[in-house]
Amino acid sequence: MAILIRKATDIKPSEITPRSVYLDRRRFMQHALGASVLLAGDAMLPAWAKRWPELAKSPHSTDEVLNSFEDITTYNNFYEFGTGKSDPAKNAVNFDPKPWSITVEGECSKPGTFDLEDFIKPYALQEYIYRLRCVEGWSMVIPWVGFSLADMLKTFEPNANAKYVEFTTLYDKSRMPGQKRRVLDWPYVEGLRIDEAMNELPIMAVGLYGEILPNQNGAPIRLVVPWKYGFKSIKSIVKIRFMETQPRTTWNESAPREYGFYSNVNPNVDHPRWSQKKERRIGAPIWKPKIDTLMFNGYGEQVAHLYQGMDLVKNF
Repeated sequence: MAILIRKATDIKPSEITPRSVYLDRRRFMQHALGASVLLAGDAMLPAWAKRWPELAKSPHSTDEVLNSFEDITTYNNFYEFGTGKSDPAKNAVNFDPKPWSITVEGECSKPGTFDLEDFIKPYALQEYIYRLRCVEGWSMVIPWVGFSLADMLKTFEPNANAKYVEFTTLYDKSRMPGQKRRVLDWPYVEGLRIDEAMNELPIMAVGLYGEILPNQNGAPIRLVVPWKYGFKSIKSIVKIRFMETQPRTTWNESAPREYGFYSNVNPNVDHPRWSQKKERRIGAPIWKPKIDTLMFNGYGEQVAHLYQGMDLVKNF
């Protein structure tokens, strides 16, 4: 069932990349650069990326207006490359996410360490148009390329003790200069309850706008959990661990008054330093009023049952 979220009306048409354009980027490149250049570029792509022309659109995608590629790739939170919104795009230019491996461990029957190519190969890539909202009060609508988190986790056969899933970002000061500063307790760690992780919405993203995931957006692979604040969607993942106890997550440890473990988008729970009732869509004219923040970021139909009976003010 498609997610019914109100269309954004506060984005200038000139700032939106038409869907038909981004889906046809390779044909455009072929005409602009010549077939030989395109073929050389395709030859360097990993095998899983060559499947992108076959992408289907997830039925859970929103029909909201997309943010532009420029919006999505130049306004980011990624403290491993700096604390400013423009820092990741500038400081991640030389980051090389190859080679890359992911370790799966903990309460499961099939742990191991996997090359990224082998890790992605079994899963069907799709386009997922999800809104991502930051706790700071801004949001974007992004056309991700990825695959189901639930399908991936089932591959490793979590056992009955697996109550949570923990994710860890790469820790390498030589490749991620922001880690030289002790603004957070590195490496970055996030987590979900197992039933949250097995929901139909979360994805492992490997691209956006039909292209390989840019460095500043979490290359080569990241989590996207659309009903939670953006910091839950951890980037540049190198380890996944099934756990019986709740993980100690980075922002919850750094500022527990401000960042709870669940981190669901909830306009009724104010951040200690600002209201969560409104949000600003990146790319919108500055004179446009903010839009209302929706409970669970508009995905309540798919996820509200996960929190039935919970106090969502106490468990923020």
